[in-house]
Amino acid sequence: MAEIHVARALVGDGWRRDVSMTVEGRTITAIAPDSTATASSQRFAGVAVPGVANVHSHAFQRAMAGLVERRGPEDDSFWTWREVMYRFLASMIPDDIEAVTAWAYVEMLEAGFTTVGEFHYLHNAPDGTHYADPAETGGRIVAAAEMSGIGLALLPSFYAHGGCGGQPPTPGQARFLFDLDGFARLLESSRRHVARLPGATLGIAPHSLRAVDAPELRTLIERWSDGPIHIHAAEQAREVEDCVAWSGARPVQWLLDNMGLDARWCLIHCTHMTPDESVRLAKSGAVAGLCPITEANLGDGIFEAPRFAAGGGHFAVGTDSNVRIALNEELRTLEYGQRLREQKRNRLGPIGASTGRHLFDTARRGGAQALGLSSGSLAVGQTADIVILHEDHPALVGRDGDQVIDSWIFAAGDGAVRDVFAGGQRVVADGRHVHRDEIRQRFAVAMRRLLEDA
Repeated sequence: MAEIHVARALVGDGWRRDVSMTVEGRTITAIAPDSTATASSQRFAGVAVPGVANVHSHAFQRAMAGLVERRGPEDDSFWTWREVMYRFLASMIPDDIEAVTAWAYVEMLEAGFTTVGEFHYLHNAPDGTHYADPAETGGRIVAAAEMSGIGLALLPSFYAHGGCGGQPPTPGQARFLFDLDGFARLLESSRRHVARLPGATLGIAPHSLRAVDAPELRTLIERWSDGPIHIHAAEQAREVEDCVAWSGARPVQWLLDNMGLDARWCLIHCTHMTPDESVRLAKSGAVAGLCPITEANLGDGIFEAPRFAAGGGHFAVGTDSNVRIALNEELRTLEYGQRLREQKRNRLGPIGASTGRHLFDTARRGGAQALGLSSGSLAVGQTADIVILHEDHPALVGRDGDQVIDSWIFAAGDGAVRDVFAGGQRVVADGRHVHRDEIRQRFAVAMRRLLEDA
């Protein structure tokens, strides 16, 4: 049992001062505002807020961040970026995957993410053969989460085709491929790996309507009767065009019409939706998993958030390609995209209320729903995922209440996160992950080898 005492905290739905939180194992068992720290208390002068789930990560892509920023002879897009990604991962072995993933998770924790949804499709050996353990690389992700201390929702991806309507895969996709029976074995092994990590969850991630055909998707959903379901949908204009050519319907429209979307589902990106799709998706109860930094980096487009939010839609944020890992910047980029598109300010949030607080609360609730977690709040009975911000950080000094959240999101860069508890364990102390040096060294060794081979 541990007692954490903070100067200020966002507990439940309100701000309180001089807050003591009792943590037993992974769980908050008591919260006492207006309390005095005891001799055994861990005392923090900062401002405590709930940790947030990173709803969508391809951790291995952190290794290629910054290496695809050179203009080619044709118009660069997601599709040209993807070809570089295929070439880069050709030499990545399980040791590399574990080292790169662990480092990405360190950065996520230092940024205020306390759980990650790992949308994992790098299953096979570089030549496409299956490992003796079909979840060899998934086990490496579990090991990386264990080393870093981050909460994990492992989302093994089903990937069988190279285009809508069951087109054959390309050679660059060989590392991703399984048939339905092989995927069942992959899930069975993944479950064993996940079982060793306290609090971890397992879901499924049919990659996209490009990679899974209609009968396969229906079979997956029938077999997976509970737990999260994540799928990429409508990220690029060409994807929409290909889906219409195959089915006569746009990706989100097809999923709404054919798959009975509900609160278990998280549709990633949803960048290109019609107004009708936005309203229908909002009513379905599914979460829109938005990755604004990656979507900007890839030139995907801008999710039309106000219409979706007005319909009661739930959204969460993720770091996707991990080109940049920053919780506050994901939320800031989401809001700024709406401002640029509409040429108006403060597009997300109720009139007269804090935009930052609304973004933060919506993302933490949506992230918890999408990963099958508890409410994502600092409350008795909830997981002890606690982020403590520097109250004397230049962007936060003198701020009170929701001004803290607004200033963190819109005025602070890195360095505002002081301490992080994930599942009750202190994993970030004074701005640095407790195993940062060791994990960074392993990452550096892997990167040198990968870049020599590239």
